[in-house]
Amino acid sequence: MYRSPLLDLPGAAEARDADATVDSAGVAWHYGNPLGEQRLVETTTVVVDRSHRQVIRVDGPDAPGFLNNLLSQKLDDVADGFSASALDLDIQGRILHHTDVTRVGDAFYLDLPASQAPTFVDFLRKMVFWSQVEVTETDLGVLTLLGGDVAVPEEVSAVFVRTVEWPGTARRDVVVERARLDVAVDALLAAGAALAGLMAFTAERVRALEPEKDVDLDHKSIPHEVSAWIGRGDRFGAVHLEKGCYRGQETVARVENLGRSPRLLVMLHLDGSAPEAPAPGSALTFNGRTVGRLGTVVHDCDFGPIALGLVKRSALDSGELMAGEVAVSVDPSSIPEDEGEKAGRAAIDRLRGR
Repeated sequence: MYRSPLLDLPGAAEARDADATVDSAGVAWHYGNPLGEQRLVETTTVVVDRSHRQVIRVDGPDAPGFLNNLLSQKLDDVADGFSASALDLDIQGRILHHTDVTRVGDAFYLDLPASQAPTFVDFLRKMVFWSQVEVTETDLGVLTLLGGDVAVPEEVSAVFVRTVEWPGTARRDVVVERARLDVAVDALLAAGAALAGLMAFTAERVRALEPEKDVDLDHKSIPHEVSAWIGRGDRFGAVHLEKGCYRGQETVARVENLGRSPRLLVMLHLDGSAPEAPAPGSALTFNGRTVGRLGTVVHDCDFGPIALGLVKRSALDSGELMAGEVAVSVDPSSIPEDEGEKAGRAAIDRLRGR
């Protein structure tokens, strides 16, 4: 199992059992001052070790079309430096894998939690057939910069740097050789960055409504449950609505044109006076009726205990929910605006003379 060299730094602590439900094995959850490390995001650039993620390289003459045919993102004609997210769906449109994608020259780099990597790599390799592509598991690591504008020094020797568009604090991912991870971090610290653990990133991820598949979603989850994953306007998201030819596309098109997802991913505020936080995966209830499920739970330096949750649309304005014995409320700012009348539904209504 991978273990980051940064775990040998003074104060470095791995996630406790209660926090380990998120993808955290092998890197520091914090370096001795978890809430203080989060607070630094407001005033400077922090560097977070996310080198436990698996980075996969796909290259070869057919790589753009190969990935375009398999994933929900349009990748057949993207330029060098393009970055976005992408989903691998099953035939029913349910989410199997969520990956970040970056094109560097003629190669594509895809990174995702290590727990998802074996099945994703196996899927990619099984789909090669006669395509001229090569799928390689690399020994690269991701460092994430949050907040501020500290430049990435040449000494970091980054394979690539990408700016991540998400509804949160400014974020850049710096991908380096794992063997040079400590050298890269030293160079970033010398340039003015500060060190923060994965807990700080997790709090920012929750506030940005960015789910981690294994903890925040379930086997029934479809793309429209995560509003920011649907590409609209200048936002790429993880699903391109103007491409086809990928598994699960029919579900995406049907929900986009005719209806709405029955659940939405939202941010939740938890009662901070409870002696223990509820566990991810706990049922969310209203008047004893299950209306959703709890995902990532983390303590935020401003809001206290917060979480992600998949909640039925009908329960979003029901009032106080419960996760076990803990009171939970939906953050209203995390509920996306109504998308208005669906084009397909309007066309059907016109045909019916309504």
